[in-house]
Amino acid sequence: MYMHKGLVCSAIGLILGTAALPALAQSAGEWTLGVGAHVVDPKSDNGSLIGGSVPIRVDSDVKPTITFEYFLRDGLGLEVLAAWPFEHDIEIPGVGKAGSTRHLPPTVSLQYHFNHRGTVSPFVGAGINYTTFFSEKTRGPLAGSKLSLDDSWGLAAHVGIDFTVGERSAIRIDARWIDIDTDVKIDGAKVGTANIDPVVYGAAYVKRF
Repeated sequence: MYMHKGLVCSAIGLILGTAALPALAQSAGEWTLGVGAHVVDPKSDNGSLIGGSVPIRVDSDVKPTITFEYFLRDGLGLEVLAAWPFEHDIEIPGVGKAGSTRHLPPTVSLQYHFNHRGTVSPFVGAGINYTTFFSEKTRGPLAGSKLSLDDSWGLAAHVGIDFTVGERSAIRIDARWIDIDTDVKIDGAKVGTANIDPVVYGAAYVKRF
């Protein structure tokens, strides 16, 4: 009984403490810097090669990320996402790892922050992603072959929520969906398309300037 009362009191205190914090207002002409870590988690079915006879699977990876957002008007920002290069293994189910690649997925999004003067501010956004692949390697059944993945352009969607932790700072939890499709080539010949289409999720510390 006393433990439950203590937990309730602690929760109430936390809520009141958060409500007492100054809001992380996002006003026209201001900008924010976000530093965090995110997981690129490709969808489960990543397509197939060689006329559909060889399915492939791309695994997930987590890396540091950074965002810059400039506010065109109150609550409406233009954001650029950058990251440390992600690295993914490419597998053939039932056979094993066949290769790997690294990629950079810079994304530009226009996003609107609801309750942008409040201590809790959800937001939604949409934009364009450009993904460039490099450092492709082969192993196992593809050992000795040259693997290359074409760069990709696609749409991106973004949702998240900011929790104010200071006059000019917040903790952000967010997720993106990115349309990433790339032509796969072995020794210069196209053998299929990889449909990566990942969900990118994580958290960041956001500072307003």
